[in-house]
Amino acid sequence: MTQAPSFQGIHNFRDYGGYSAAGGKVRRGVLYRSGQHVAATDEDLAELAALDIRTVIDLRGIAEREMHPCRRHEGWAGEVVAHDGSTTSSPPHMDIGPEVTTADYARDRMLQVYTRMPENPAMQAMFGRYLHALADRDGASLVHCFAGKDRTGMAVTLLLHIVGVSEDDQVREFLLTNESPTFHILRAQSIPVMEKRLGRTMDEASVRAMLDVHEDYFARFHQVARQTHGSLDDWLNQAVGVDDTLRMNLRDKFVA
Repeated sequence: MTQAPSFQGIHNFRDYGGYSAAGGKVRRGVLYRSGQHVAATDEDLAELAALDIRTVIDLRGIAEREMHPCRRHEGWAGEVVAHDGSTTSSPPHMDIGPEVTTADYARDRMLQVYTRMPENPAMQAMFGRYLHALADRDGASLVHCFAGKDRTGMAVTLLLHIVGVSEDDQVREFLLTNESPTFHILRAQSIPVMEKRLGRTMDEASVRAMLDVHEDYFARFHQVARQTHGSLDDWLNQAVGVDDTLRMNLRDKFVA
């Protein structure tokens, strides 16, 4: 897969179609993902308008949306699917003592995010709404959160799993986030706030631990889903509400 051309104010935008799946390939030109659009430029919005995206699934919580309202292009008449509450899976603030490196702290925080996410009722609900929106609505869709890497990364993984994309390719898609040419956008939106909260400057290893994704983050999510429900498919069925009809509809719609 290749990254989309760089936007000036939108991080981590790409088409997540094109992977081999059961019975064909995932359609391109209808499935997009990104970070938030709060800093989108007029030129960015014009590029988005050309994609004819009709549904946006915003995985951020209401406080995030109010603090960072996304820009949409003039005349956009699509639907935004969002949760009327918090969707964060971040653990409560932890004290970081002098014996703990900031990089270790950041990595542990991110692993806790992926530990909590499968059992977060708000995220379970939003994963379900995302999958139903894909199945039910016509035209192209875009799923995003703040950074387009954690909540969005796992949402995309679930869709790819359902339509029969191999786990190797799911991981490959997940890790493409680390190659995004717009890392500077996320860094500017995130690191000053994090450093203020921590009370210390974050070195480059700490920044990358917090803002990149890693294969063990992906593995942690799947491990928790299996431990709590027996398998990822059982978790999808019991926690997210993915039944055989939804699976079939998604495969019919997005695999060609």
